[in-house]
Amino acid sequence: MGTGADHFAPDFSASLLGGGLSPEAERHLQLAAENYRFGDVAEAHLRDAETLAPGHAAVLIGLYRFYFYKGLLPQALGLARQCLLKAAQELNLPADWREVRPGMAQFDSYAEIGPRFLLFSLKGYAYLHMRLGDLAEGRRALTKILELDPSDKLGAQVLLNVIARTEAPADD
Repeated sequence: MGTGADHFAPDFSASLLGGGLSPEAERHLQLAAENYRFGDVAEAHLRDAETLAPGHAAVLIGLYRFYFYKGLLPQALGLARQCLLKAAQELNLPADWREVRPGMAQFDSYAEIGPRFLLFSLKGYAYLHMRLGDLAEGRRALTKILELDPSDKLGAQVLLNVIARTEAPADD
């Protein structure tokens, strides 16, 4: 298994929710990825990118991944919440993901990056709640994913099965 840096570098191949990223902000994200093993240096570059492009999805994703792979789960959860809000804003959806309904966006299409970003953000939110011991909130978020995408492209049912096994009484 690698250092996590291979999973850390943001993808700049598409215009991600809200347009392009300035070359300077992109440079800081790249430097953060290159310096992943030096946590303080990488985080400083991420924060510089955030200053240059506040609220940009690529920056939010970079911060999320950094905290997640560093095992800083409460911080990653805060970023997952910000990603959910960003996706809702870009898609003109309710700010509270619980109020989002299937027909409000093309959640069944992977060609649509905005709905996909919301679903992936919600899955990260659910997983982090599970890891932090809040299985009920994780279940609610995973159930919402299945409501929005009944074909379960993201594998939400697998995580719901994990919750069910975790909550099942142990056989003696």
